[in-house]
Amino acid sequence: MATEPPPPNLDELERRLKQARPEPVETGVGAADRPRAMGMAFRVSVELVSALAVGVGLGWLLDYWLGTGPWMMVVMFFLGAAAGMLNVYRAVEGLGFGRWSKGSAATKEEDRGERG
Repeated sequence: MATEPPPPNLDELERRLKQARPEPVETGVGAADRPRAMGMAFRVSVELVSALAVGVGLGWLLDYWLGTGPWMMVVMFFLGAAAGMLNVYRAVEGLGFGRWSKGSAATKEEDRGERG
């Protein structure tokens, strides 16, 4: 038992491990931004679906009350779709993706007096 070599130095072992590990590659959305992006995607889908559901529901109720057949439901479907798209636009505009949002390329060009 006296002939066993001493255990390796921990500093040397850590240096060799760092050398063997590949460097992390930063691509796409960072790990800290993923929950925010998922939350925004969920919000956008809820905005669209809820606006359509409210529009169709109101159209169905109006058709039932007025006896107009499917016409009010069709009209309210398109109004609900337009309202949902407007809500999505407003939500995305605050992130800097909209044309007139603060920080967008179009706004920066206008601030400099350029036209694009």
